[in-house]
Amino acid sequence: MSDTTQLLKLVSKHFEVPENISESHLREVLIKTFEYLVDDDFPKLLQVLYRADVDQYKLKDLLENTEGKSTAEIIADAYLERQKAKIETWKKYSKS
Repeated sequence: MSDTTQLLKLVSKHFEVPENISESHLREVLIKTFEYLVDDDFPKLLQVLYRADVDQYKLKDLLENTEGKSTAEIIADAYLERQKAKIETWKKYSKS
């Protein structure tokens, strides 16, 4: 299974996403989704980030210190980074 397929599988646990979507398009979809959650459903945003195991302290630091990106972009990038880290961990330990 490719990394993109695994990434889509992980993301689909939290969001409805098309099956055949590129990683860059997935990022754009997530940015729009996180924009909505930040503005209109903050409790759900917190729930998604908690369930996805996004480090709250790292995210807080990114939100405070990153310039040139919207809040939704920062959150989407942190979310995707965490999902990719999970995939790398699974690959590392499944080879053992």
